[in-house]
Amino acid sequence: MTQGTTLATHCAAQIRSAQAKTRLRRKRRAEDPMREFDRLPPDLRAWLTMAALPWRPRSVQRAFEKALKETGDRSRALAQLSAIQGRIIAKDTAMVFGPNHPSASAHDTRPTDTQGRNMR
Repeated sequence: MTQGTTLATHCAAQIRSAQAKTRLRRKRRAEDPMREFDRLPPDLRAWLTMAALPWRPRSVQRAFEKALKETGDRSRALAQLSAIQGRIIAKDTAMVFGPNHPSASAHDTRPTDTQGRNMR
């Protein structure tokens, strides 16, 4: 085994470990996610293809409809989805890499347990 292989194995293990620490829930779905994706409006499908998180079509549709009701504008609703996604990523970054990571969120200063859950 070469040093490069060992490094690659180590990096893969770190990624799996980081994935296991995310706050995102993992669930199996009975419905076909591609069919759900195809039913989304074109602008929402375009946003979802560029999303950093693995949104379920139903979840992104629900969040979009709520944002659209609040803003009354499709482009602002999409911007609100991006803001929601940014907050989730910041929280997960703090939990996985620690609060001193440059991308970690500073907006939630409540103490957390070892699983990243708020204690208060």
